[in-house]
Amino acid sequence: MFNIISRSLLLLLLLYVSLAQALTSPQDISALKAFKASIKPSSIPSWSCLASWDFSVDPCAIPRRTHFTCAVTCSPDSTRVTQITLDPAGYSGQLTPLVSQLTQLITLDLSDNNFFGPIPSSISSLHSLQSLTLKSNSFSGSIPDSVTTLKSLEFIDLSHNSLSGPLPKTLNSLSSLTRLDLSYNKLTGFLPKLPRNLLELAIRGNSLSGYLSKACFDGLTQLEVVELSENSLAGTLEAWFFHLPSLQQVDLANNSFTRVEISKPPGGNSDLVAVNLGFNKIEGNVPANFADYPLLSSLSLRYNRLRGAIPLEFSKKTSLRRLFLDGNFLIGKPPSGFFAGSTSVSGSLGDNCLQGCPGSSQLCTPSQKSYAVCKQAYGGKPRS
Repeated sequence: MFNIISRSLLLLLLLYVSLAQALTSPQDISALKAFKASIKPSSIPSWSCLASWDFSVDPCAIPRRTHFTCAVTCSPDSTRVTQITLDPAGYSGQLTPLVSQLTQLITLDLSDNNFFGPIPSSISSLHSLQSLTLKSNSFSGSIPDSVTTLKSLEFIDLSHNSLSGPLPKTLNSLSSLTRLDLSYNKLTGFLPKLPRNLLELAIRGNSLSGYLSKACFDGLTQLEVVELSENSLAGTLEAWFFHLPSLQQVDLANNSFTRVEISKPPGGNSDLVAVNLGFNKIEGNVPANFADYPLLSSLSLRYNRLRGAIPLEFSKKTSLRRLFLDGNFLIGKPPSGFFAGSTSVSGSLGDNCLQGCPGSSQLCTPSQKSYAVCKQAYGGKPRS
């Protein structure tokens, strides 16, 4: 009996020793060492994940009670690094090109730190990478074209950095990509052809120019969210854009669009819920066909150059909850349905040339433009 127990204990001890032995691929250990070495030691707090990266111990060995306690995930057999997810500890340094040796990496997340310098083009060696999150750092330079060779990438977030230059022309090669966020950088140029499986597109706060081309959005049957506000996009927003079959939310505010063409949705069906076209240079009448989008609940056309009357259809649209038409040159009397006791519409019709907008209604704030301003806008007396 004693021999059986001793034998069992010995087996358990051997198992523990085997698990604690160096299992991680040498190339992965080399890459992790280079990764840590590229970060300024003074920016690594004693309580942080990187402070626990002690290479006297194998990175993937278990249990991890004192060393490599966080930021690294390994494969089930403890041989390869599959995830680097840094804590937001204020690490400062560059992303080493040797990260390319982590060829089984699935997730790379360095968000909310102080990384700077270029994104290394060698990142193209990470063929298993599915999620790339570098947001809220100080990366600069262009987005390397080599990123577009990563066919497994499903999610990219490079927002809130200092990236510049045009978007990669072969962006559509990212056949698995569903979510792309490049907001608040210094990107320029035109929007290229987009990946076919994209669900969400966000490139707010850059310097993109040109117009929205149908060819760029060709085949994007699953696209739900488009956020391109705070750029320099111009020209006409054509009807095909609002007919994208899965489109739900659109934010194109703070650009230089001059015209909107919108027709009724095909078959009367659309998933469109929210549209923000505020702070552009859109001229003409308020597009009444927005009222034909059955689920539309929020519409902003504020601070454009719209004229004419507010479409009666808007006041009859039961799904509409938020309407911002302020800051235009709209005339006439606003539809009385907006001020009925049962109305649930919030927003603003103020700063126009409207007559009879009840001062007691929140919708009528701020006050209307002066008669002189309206007269000048219409080259004479505004029509009622």
